[in-house]
Amino acid sequence: MAACKDSASAIAVPEDEVSTPTPILTPTSTPTSTPTPTPTPTPTPSNTLDSPVKQIQIEGLVVLKIIKHYQEEGQGNEVVQGVLLGLVVEDRLEITNCFPFPQHTEDDADFDEVQYQMEMMRSLRHVNIDHLHVGWYQSTYYGSFVSRALLDSQFSYQHAIEESVVLVYDPIKTAQGSLSLKAYRLTPKLMEICKEKDFTPEGLKKASIGFENMFEEVPIVIKNSHLINVLMWEMEQKSAVSDKQELLNLSSSNHLEKSLQLLMDRVDDMSQDIVKYNTFSRNVSKQQQQKHQYLQRRQQENTQRQTRGEPPLPEEDISKMFKPPQPPPRMDTLLIAGQINTYCQHINEFTSQNLAKMFMAEALQGHNVLKKS
Repeated sequence: MAACKDSASAIAVPEDEVSTPTPILTPTSTPTSTPTPTPTPTPTPSNTLDSPVKQIQIEGLVVLKIIKHYQEEGQGNEVVQGVLLGLVVEDRLEITNCFPFPQHTEDDADFDEVQYQMEMMRSLRHVNIDHLHVGWYQSTYYGSFVSRALLDSQFSYQHAIEESVVLVYDPIKTAQGSLSLKAYRLTPKLMEICKEKDFTPEGLKKASIGFENMFEEVPIVIKNSHLINVLMWEMEQKSAVSDKQELLNLSSSNHLEKSLQLLMDRVDDMSQDIVKYNTFSRNVSKQQQQKHQYLQRRQQENTQRQTRGEPPLPEEDISKMFKPPQPPPRMDTLLIAGQINTYCQHINEFTSQNLAKMFMAEALQGHNVLKKS
């Protein structure tokens, strides 16, 4: 699969714009996603953890650019990504522009990511367009976006730019009749865990981190100018009747079948993690028994030596003799649980819409029968 191999290395910023050095981080990628670019800190109004971005206002042109990017470069489960530009006004994040990251293969060794970003930033600045980084976007395949790669990339952005968000565009769900564009941020608790890099079960339990409070969704408001609203109204009036009735299609087997298949795959992954945890629990219990038996034998031997007038056995470090087994990674399990929850929500929304269509179709059919009789 073609992918940007080094796009996460850095985001270039014109030298006369920001004096803060650009952080160079390791690319994070998965088999179904391309590496995400690393953000550059920009001078934006500071927000505390108690008052994050509460609303996102996005221009309609940005939405069209994201959709066009996927239609031109996205194929099947291939993920497209890009950078969001805009500004922060009080507790509202305004996204006014974006640009995609080009996808290239390993053969394109001459392609310079940093030079590409520098030219984009210069061009936007010359035409007086907002060029401050406020986040990034990516497409998703049937809602499969909850992953370690997204978590690491969003943490890099949010750590450098506190108000940054990630926009997730689902083209499959959008094709069913409703625009699927959601904005997510990492919760303050998860940000602290990622900063400390304490992903142990004890650390996550202490911070009360669960799959339901890893990401927070920020409401989105799409803003269009009055001229665009008039144009959309005229296009709606001129659209064919068949196009309007296409949303009433009752066929849903393919979409529902694929969603259920993906859900089953993640449930299988969760089952494997449960098996690993059960194995870990048995190993811990077995080691505790061995440790207890060893201490009992040692105590009995010391008692016998004391009756014979011999000195007790020298002290030994029990922790070195019985090293505790490594627990399975807890964060991966939480991400799988979060993805399962996302699949369930999508299936629930999809089936609710189809049930409404079926009830409406049943009512129309009954009305036609009564009318004919």
